[in-house]
Amino acid sequence: MHSGAGKWKVHVTPLLHTPVTKGEQPSLGSGLLSVGEVARWLGVCTATVYALCAQGRLPHVRVLNAIRIGPGDLKQFTEARRRR
Repeated sequence: MHSGAGKWKVHVTPLLHTPVTKGEQPSLGSGLLSVGEVARWLGVCTATVYALCAQGRLPHVRVLNAIRIGPGDLKQFTEARRRR
């Protein structure tokens, strides 16, 4: 067996934002956000974000098969639901 087995490292380079550590919210930059980034920012699972998009409650853009959300749309979505 290979001595390095089980020690693979995966390197992911973000396209738009800096990596997010657990418990930290991603920054809302000027680029489009992925479903995963939006889910982490809202503190929900990705299925919830997909459902919000499918229901028309969260504005989004489709790029082929990918769903992307604009930072302004996410901000409006959260502000509209903020309890005062």
